[in-house]
Amino acid sequence: MTFLNVTEIESALTALASTYPTVTTLITLPFLTAEGRQSHAIRIGSGVCPTNTILFISGAHAREWGGPDICINFAADLLEAWNLGTGLTYGGTSYSAAQIKSIIDRLEVIVFPDINPDGRYYSQTTYAMWRKNRNPASSGGDATKIGIDVNRNYDFLWDFPVAFASAAQGAGTLASNDPASDLFHGTAPFSEAESKNVRWLFEQFPGISEMIDIHSYGGDILYPWGDDEDQSSNTGMNFTNSAWNGQRGVKNDTYGEYISTIELSNVQATSNAMSAAIGAVRGQPYAVAQGFFIPGYYTYPTSGGSEDWATSRHYVDPTKHQCRGYCIEFNKVHDFFPTWTEMEKIILDVDAGLVNFCLGSISKRPYLFSPCWWRDHQYSIWHRVFPPELWGPYGPWGKINEEVESVVTTIEKAVVKAIDAIAGD
Repeated sequence: MTFLNVTEIESALTALASTYPTVTTLITLPFLTAEGRQSHAIRIGSGVCPTNTILFISGAHAREWGGPDICINFAADLLEAWNLGTGLTYGGTSYSAAQIKSIIDRLEVIVFPDINPDGRYYSQTTYAMWRKNRNPASSGGDATKIGIDVNRNYDFLWDFPVAFASAAQGAGTLASNDPASDLFHGTAPFSEAESKNVRWLFEQFPGISEMIDIHSYGGDILYPWGDDEDQSSNTGMNFTNSAWNGQRGVKNDTYGEYISTIELSNVQATSNAMSAAIGAVRGQPYAVAQGFFIPGYYTYPTSGGSEDWATSRHYVDPTKHQCRGYCIEFNKVHDFFPTWTEMEKIILDVDAGLVNFCLGSISKRPYLFSPCWWRDHQYSIWHRVFPPELWGPYGPWGKINEEVESVVTTIEKAVVKAIDAIAGD
């Protein structure tokens, strides 16, 4: 076996939806790529009463082959374990059958494994190191200027020459206005079908509360923000405030991106929990860091990235559901193309982290007044108050139950007869 190609990814999604129709829905994304490809995602969940909706995406950068494979294997593992009523074990990390069932019953999990199929096809068939999509709109007919970096095309400080300090613009990580650059961010936010499809998922599933974008490489788990250092003291110092334009993206200066203390604690705790789950698989935990400080770089300022945009939506419009965005950079070895033998191990690592992430996304608040709570607890409560050995069909009080049921049935029949009579008139 080796890395899945574009056709195989789409076939896998179709097969999973067909095999597990009661808990999956195949989602057709509406925006066709420049080369006419239509992408799909899969929704996983019983649909009864999800407490949260989470989204996994990957494949934005064409040469990062392993991301879609991680997503497909995650979805397949989760569904198979649920169907068999078993748990999941990834090396030294294990999850019980009850935990897997809780994910299916109490979450809505959306997996969009390959958001940039044109780029992946080109990388796997023509030029392995290709990063962008294959949109030629800004190329002027020059083959070296084809494509847009999908992960610089989201509406978060997209206009980097205005938003960022000149020193940050020279870091080589933000974005570019040059179509020949690997970081070309397009002609406008969401100019590309690939990023539009991700935005469409947020519009169709407005309850998305957490998102992970899977990339490579480095072996990192990154949390917001990616434009500057986090700070929790000055709410006015934020990406929506144009008064700070031209000052973002430089370490140890005046500007820092606001995030509340509790939110910072939450994203760090979630990231650390994922890292621990990954590390328990085979002793290789991922480094946890703010996106602005990717390990191995002094700083790594970015604009137009998916995880920042997903997080920013609630900040821009508080009526939108709050979402926390993350990025996983898989593969601790600095290589876009690990051997398949190593990639199989990486899949186990990251999928262990994704299952942990799902479990952490299940609401911990008591849901006493939720139908889910009654569904999960009604029998235990009923049997505690009315023990089956007393109230069951063979219990000493069973006759009372029979009499009550008889009365209820008689009343039901009388009501139905009266309704029929009225209808007959």
